[in-house]
Amino acid sequence: MTTARTTMYANQLDSPAPLADRPLHWRETERPVPAAGQLLIKVIACGVCRSNLHMIEGDWVDGGVPAISPIVPGHEVTGTVVELAEDVTGFELGQTVGVQPLWWTCEECEFCTSGREMLCHQRKITGEHVDGGYGEYMLATAAHTYALPDGLDPVDAAPLFCPGITAFGVVDKLDLGPGDVVAVFGLGGVGHMAVQFAALTGAEVVGVGRNRDHLAVAVELGASRTVDSTDADALAEIAGTADAVLNFAPVDTVTEQALATLKWGGTLVSAVPVTVTDFPFNTEQTIRGSVLGNREQMQEVLRLAAEGKVRTVTERFPLDRATEALDRLAAGTLRSRAVLAAAETLD
Repeated sequence: MTTARTTMYANQLDSPAPLADRPLHWRETERPVPAAGQLLIKVIACGVCRSNLHMIEGDWVDGGVPAISPIVPGHEVTGTVVELAEDVTGFELGQTVGVQPLWWTCEECEFCTSGREMLCHQRKITGEHVDGGYGEYMLATAAHTYALPDGLDPVDAAPLFCPGITAFGVVDKLDLGPGDVVAVFGLGGVGHMAVQFAALTGAEVVGVGRNRDHLAVAVELGASRTVDSTDADALAEIAGTADAVLNFAPVDTVTEQALATLKWGGTLVSAVPVTVTDFPFNTEQTIRGSVLGNREQMQEVLRLAAEGKVRTVTERFPLDRATEALDRLAAGTLRSRAVLAAAETLD
């Protein structure tokens, strides 16, 4: 008689520290059991986000993140359902699903009841408040788990659950169409998705960044032109030309460049922190923040991907080599998005 395995392997963070100190540890740990409203997923893939790096290196300790120790990072996950709590309906064993950063919300506050659950003050974030997808298995809440449409590669689909929904949420805040010019600053994981969603509106998309690989990917995905953000003359050519600017680079100089690119009356939407030192009222410009998106928007992202209208650009790493993927992210040598993948997907 064979005894069912009750353990798993995962990348665990005991205490935040510089990546050079190798704070992640691939080790055996207890395999979790779903409680009420939860399901257990066997991880197929988990995207590697820069916010994972911030948490691992301790940038968010003052904000209470990570909330538990040890913790398994990772918040853009696809996997297979292997166990369901008795009260969970709408899912079945063996089904391929995805989980985004929004792991749990209260379902009762003004935000949860108005389609803005990403603003719930009690929200729990995957891989920050609870264990995430840098391991062989993870728990998910049924209310924030999504069936993966047929035809999508679950490894390439993993970034849809963070870059995808984040980029869609940014573009969805704007009324864009043919004749509009949209400049996208920061062309990494989120930026390469934003280029595509903006292009789908019929607007002209300008990609702005300093990484040559990122600029090349932007053109592949629909940008009509790109601008090297280290070239002052090239930036001067696009000054005051954009109806909308989308910002995914939390750097003050980039914010200055983005605002300089914006037309009078235009809108800057940022999915990262920005510092604004000069904001003249008489230009009637607007600055908006954006975080993730709601469940309806997540379903729309999955629909567009399943129809082949948007795609992710990924580079695969074995699940036990998370540190290598993070090293590449920190060094800026990834073409777009690193994804940790289960061994069977790498054969």
